[in-house]
Amino acid sequence: MPKILIIDDERAIRSTLKEILEFENYAVDEAEDGEKGLQLLSKSKYDVVLCDIKMPGMDGLEVLEKAMELTPDTPFIMISAHGTIDTAVEATKKGAYDFLQKPPDLNRLLVTVRNALDKATLVTETKILKKKISKTYEMVGTSGALGRVKQAIEKVAPTDARVLITGPNGSGKELVARSIHEHSNRSHGPLIEVNCAAIPSELIESELFGHEKGSFTSAVKQRIGKFEQANGGTLFLDEVGDMSLSAQAKVLRALQEHKITRVGGDKDIQVDVRVIAATNKNLLEEIEAKNFREDLYHRLGVILIHVPPLNERREDIPDLVSKFLNDIANDYGNKPKTIASDAMQYLQGLDWRGNVRELRNVVERLVIMSGNEITLEDAKAYARPVVA
Repeated sequence: MPKILIIDDERAIRSTLKEILEFENYAVDEAEDGEKGLQLLSKSKYDVVLCDIKMPGMDGLEVLEKAMELTPDTPFIMISAHGTIDTAVEATKKGAYDFLQKPPDLNRLLVTVRNALDKATLVTETKILKKKISKTYEMVGTSGALGRVKQAIEKVAPTDARVLITGPNGSGKELVARSIHEHSNRSHGPLIEVNCAAIPSELIESELFGHEKGSFTSAVKQRIGKFEQANGGTLFLDEVGDMSLSAQAKVLRALQEHKITRVGGDKDIQVDVRVIAATNKNLLEEIEAKNFREDLYHRLGVILIHVPPLNERREDIPDLVSKFLNDIANDYGNKPKTIASDAMQYLQGLDWRGNVRELRNVVERLVIMSGNEITLEDAKAYARPVVA
């Protein structure tokens, strides 16, 4: 049952609102002044607060300001008999969800309360989802090699410096990029990912910079590119070593001038984007082979972070296996399985050419094929199955 707090110095208003809301199956508490209202807010969680503006002592706007520090996600609906547009604007600026005039229209009141409850539910669900996503992309391990990567992230994340992440496939380069974005001043903005290896070379420019309608045969409408989508946030160029030389030249211009031009267009578009790039290739060798521009390499590689392969941080395998067991159990809606210590030692001794990604697949296979506990026999049978 949703819980609502009414803060109003008029007993008659409080009684009327309470009666209406309780009839709609809401639980209602009352406070006769701002100070009592803040006390209740500090002790209990409310889904919506109805607060009068004109009250003796502490007025409603002051209550709203202090309440936003206590419970910033609680929707406040301000009510007043002396409402003006200026008052409504000021209340909204301070964080109010809506503003109603006294005496409030019954239908308008109930619709506003329902909408405020929907908003509160959406905020809660978004927070839960963000936590789940954050845990999914969590960097797990206590090895010195991973510790050095985390230290580098901690130092570079608050800056706007461009970062080049190197390391073999499946080692966790995407996790490093996400962690940099989440701990940066741009975390409120989008993180747009582009897998340069997965896009045909003839389409990469359109993907990155967008195109105008009619610029080529299949361009039936205007398209906004990844640089524009990432405006105010971060653009992650994964497998940047696979990008064509013509696209590299345009990316270099975007980094130098903070401007892009859509394919088929002649108008410069200003962009505010932090670029993080990643590759599994040795770009210095690619430069020697004339496959990668040296000037772009130096533009991208202001900060270099190398993600070590799993074989160089085997002490992280127990933590990773534990995380994967929990993740897979959540995905399947089951209780997490356990793994025997000798089975764990066996996994630590294997050659992990596919790195963390391969380990995740092996753990899922073991969960499916094993009993409640993953034994050494299970690990030997399924970690490296013989393909006929």
